[in-house]
Amino acid sequence: METFFVILNIAVLAGLAVLLYIMQKRHVSFSKRVFTALGLGIILGGALQWIYSADSEVVSRSMDWYNLLGGGYVRLLQMIVIPLVMVSIITAIMNIKGGKKLGKISASILITLVLTTAIAAVVGIASAMTFGLNASDLLSGEAEEARGQALESRLGDVEGLSLPDQILSFIPANPFEDMTGARPSSTLAVVIFSAFIGLAVLGLDRKNAQQAETFRGMINAVHGVVMRIVTLILRLTPYGILALIAKMMATTDPGGIARLAEFVAASYVALIVMFVIHLIILLLFGMNPVTYLKKVVSTLIFAFTSRSSAATIPLNIETQTKKLGVSEGVANLSASFGATIGQNGCAGIYPAMLAVMIAPAAGVEINLSFIVTLIAVVAISSFGVAGVGGGATFAALIVLSTMNLPVALAGLLIAVEPLIDMGRTALNVNDSMLAGVVTGKVTGEIDKNTYDSPDTPELEAARA
Repeated sequence: METFFVILNIAVLAGLAVLLYIMQKRHVSFSKRVFTALGLGIILGGALQWIYSADSEVVSRSMDWYNLLGGGYVRLLQMIVIPLVMVSIITAIMNIKGGKKLGKISASILITLVLTTAIAAVVGIASAMTFGLNASDLLSGEAEEARGQALESRLGDVEGLSLPDQILSFIPANPFEDMTGARPSSTLAVVIFSAFIGLAVLGLDRKNAQQAETFRGMINAVHGVVMRIVTLILRLTPYGILALIAKMMATTDPGGIARLAEFVAASYVALIVMFVIHLIILLLFGMNPVTYLKKVVSTLIFAFTSRSSAATIPLNIETQTKKLGVSEGVANLSASFGATIGQNGCAGIYPAMLAVMIAPAAGVEINLSFIVTLIAVVAISSFGVAGVGGGATFAALIVLSTMNLPVALAGLLIAVEPLIDMGRTALNVNDSMLAGVVTGKVTGEIDKNTYDSPDTPELEAARA
C-alpha cells in the first residue's frame, strides 16, 4: 500500500510539472511561472505532511523522487558554477580597459560586501539580545547531540587558524583541485586564479597584442558556450522550485519549529531588518528600491528555495545585466565575489546570533568589548565562506572558535536549520546584487534607463 501512495505522490508532482510546461508553451511570463511553482510547492508539501506526517515512510520515499527533480536542478546549476565563475571573471577583467577602473570596481564591491556584513552582525546581535535568546533554555535530543558532535569533529579544520593563516588559505596552491570544490574557500580561490588570468591578458596587450586578442577570442567563445548552457539549465527553474519547496514543506518538523519558534522569529526579524537596510542603501545612492524589488524577486525566490548562493550565480548575473542595467563586468564580479565573501545572512547575522545565544550558556559576559570583537571577527571571517548549503555552519565554526565559545551547542538548532537557511541565502544573494548596483552607480557602469524602466524584461532562459 505504501508503494501505491508513493507512486500517487510522484504522479501529482508530475501533473503539476506538466501544468508549468503548459504555462511555458502559452508564453506565461517567467516570474509568474516561478510564483506559481512556489505556491503549488507549498500546497503540495503542506498536504503531504498533513496526510502522512513529516517522518512517515511514504513521505521519505516520495521525497527521494522529488529530490530527483529539485536536487537534480540544483546540481546542474552547481555543475556550471565553476566554469561560469572562471570565464565571467576572466572576461570581466580582460575587457576592462585600464587597471585603475578595475581596482575601483573591485574595491567598491568588496567594501560594500564587508561593510554590510558588519552591519548584519550588529542587526543579528541586537535581535538575539532583544529576544533574550539563551542556549541554556533549549532542549537537546539525540539528533541535536549528534549534530553537536559532528560540529566538534569539523572544528579541527578551522580551530587555531590565525588571521594570516585564514587569508593564506584563500590563495590557490592547486587551482585545479579548487575547481572540484575541495575546500570551503574553493570558489574564492577560483576567483583569485581567474583574476590573475584576466590581469595577465591586460599585461599581454602591451607585450604581444596579437596573442592577447587570440586568447580573448577563445575566452569569449567559451563564455558564449557557458552562457548557453546556463540558459538551458535556467529553463528548469520553475520545476526545480516546485520540487524543492514541496520537499521542504513536507519534511519540516513542526514540533522542532515550535520548540525553537523564538529563534526562528528572531532570525527572520533580523533578516527582514537587514533587507530593509539594503533598500535604504539603494535609496541613498539614488536608486528606486521599489523598482529594484520588482526586478529581483524571482531571483530571490530561487535563492530562497535552493539554499545556495553559488547555484544562484547564473540568475544573479542575468538579473543584474538584463533587468538592473549593471554592466557585465561589474555583474560578474559582484555575483562571484558575493557567493563567497560577505554573506550577510550566513556569515553575518547567523554566527553573530549564535555567539550571543551561546555566550551566557558558556558563562561569558556580553559586554561592549565582546560585541565589538564579535563584529570584527564576523566581518573578517566572512571571506571564503562557501556559497552552498553548510556555508553558514562553516562561518559559525570560525566565529565561535575564535570567540572561544563551544561549537557543540549550535547543534541544538538542527530542526530549524533548513527553514532559516532559506531566508539567509536570499539575503546573501540580495547583498551581492546590491553590491553590483551600488558599484555600477559609483563607477558609471550601470544603465539607469534600463534600471528605471517599468517593463521587467524576461530572462533569456525564459524566452528561449
